[in-house]
Amino acid sequence: MSIEQYMPDFALEKAYDVTVEGLRKHKIKVVFVDLDNTLIAWNNPDGTPEMRQWLHDLRDAGIPVVVVSNNKYERVKRAVEQFGIDFEAFALKPFTFGINRALKRFDVQPQEVVMIGDQLMTDIRAAKRAGLKSVLVKPLIQTDSINTQINRWRERRMMKRIKAERGGIDYKREM
Repeated sequence: MSIEQYMPDFALEKAYDVTVEGLRKHKIKVVFVDLDNTLIAWNNPDGTPEMRQWLHDLRDAGIPVVVVSNNKYERVKRAVEQFGIDFEAFALKPFTFGINRALKRFDVQPQEVVMIGDQLMTDIRAAKRAGLKSVLVKPLIQTDSINTQINRWRERRMMKRIKAERGGIDYKREM
């Protein structure tokens, strides 16, 4: 298993560090973002003022934000409807099913999209498979739902390999 499949194009402290300027610089037209621990803390469905400002800034710039989540439809709908953003639920990351549905729905090419997520094993791997640019962010909180805890164990093993082969992942404040 090559670490290339898990190496993000960018590593940022948080999703909200992805700016309109950074997206334009990299010719990104649409942002796909994971839900739990990336856009919102998995246990805080209301989000933060910073998150709401980020969505507002991207919307004002004409850059659609689409949540691409492995969660069930009802869970994702309940989480994002208050923010007025689109979503693809049951995305089955690390496979590309949900990403491909979103690409088709928004009629965009993979090189025009960035996927932001907090997990190498699902978000970054799926973005790589689909040909999208990827942004790895630190989880918003240090606890995970039970489903994610298994992936975190696998992720820690991959991070050790990345550290050994590449010196680790350097988190920055902009793309």
